Amino acid sequence: MIFASDNWSGAHPAVNAALARHGEGMAEAYGASDLDKKVEARFNDIFEREVAVFFVGTGTAANSLALASVKRPGGVVLCHREAHILEDECGAPEFFTHGARMAAVDGPNGLIDPQNLLHELARFKPGRVHAGQPMAISISQPSEAGTVYSTDAIERFAAIAHDRGLTLHMDGARFANALVATGLTPAEMTWKRGVDILSFGATKNGCWCAEAIVVFDPAKAEQFPYIRKRGAQLFSKTRFVAAQFMAYFDGGLWLDLAGHANRMADQLRQALAESNAAREAWETNCNEIFAVLPSDLAARMREAGAVFYDWNKPHAMPDLVGEGETLVRLVTSWSNSDDDVAQFASFLR
Repeated sequence: MIFASDNWSGAHPAVNAALARHGEGMAEAYGASDLDKKVEARFNDIFEREVAVFFVGTGTAANSLALASVKRPGGVVLCHREAHILEDECGAPEFFTHGARMAAVDGPNGLIDPQNLLHELARFKPGRVHAGQPMAISISQPSEAGTVYSTDAIERFAAIAHDRGLTLHMDGARFANALVATGLTPAEMTWKRGVDILSFGATKNGCWCAEAIVVFDPAKAEQFPYIRKRGAQLFSKTRFVAAQFMAYFDGGLWLDLAGHANRMADQLRQALAESNAAREAWETNCNEIFAVLPSDLAARMREAGAVFYDWNKPHAMPDLVGEGETLVRLVTSWSNSDDDVAQFASFLR
């Protein structure tokens, strides 16, 4: 009954097999191998256009270096108040951008409200050097609250960004889960809606250590090799990252794994709906669920072997949790089973 995080899951057997298969013999280093080039071509196929792809080791590196590539003096990145780049990356985006600030924008259920975004942007008057200058808008798909942006919303953020000469960045740590939940193609969720740079995550969804930065206009990525090198993310044996992505994409495995994780979450939602002791805190779309449990029940479940994290109340929902209650996050993964969910559900009953 481990629902702490999809980061707890192991690597899928197909990924392990690919690592073993491509681990023998010699291959050109620093991204020049035939395997690296094949995987880069797969990204082109998946996104239905030529893209620039840069492998990195962590989602934090992907987000931080993506934002570093659009750095401006006194730069500001606008993101949701509870975005991962603001709350959970220990200042890494600020560090790698050499001091850019993350500006919080409010919105319900983890999603930026467009009017609030316009209000925050209006605080930065052109030519007013003291305030600094916006350089990017960052959205998470899915959000830290387990919700997803509609294509209309993404298009609106792109229009707001591009009208002001800003970059629209998407944090896709659980990108595959969002795709399955929406039924969109990778292209429909990103560049066709106006996204400029994507942090493409695979580690949470069956890989060992495989993240990528996807720049949808390769002409704007000419300086990125230097940014990645200086950020200590240019691995000499990049074929081991490429091997993971090759297995991940082969036969649509990545979408199958995300679909399984989402279905496990749907079963948990049903168990919460049938419980008279617990409730879903808000509606989510992917493989993250936020639930309010009686604190004594949460303690008993943990004693019985359930693993999940307590979660901070959203800023916009101060009255969500009552006396004797606990807000928790449940995350399903490709490796959770029906039995895991059934056992968890039995405690809720």
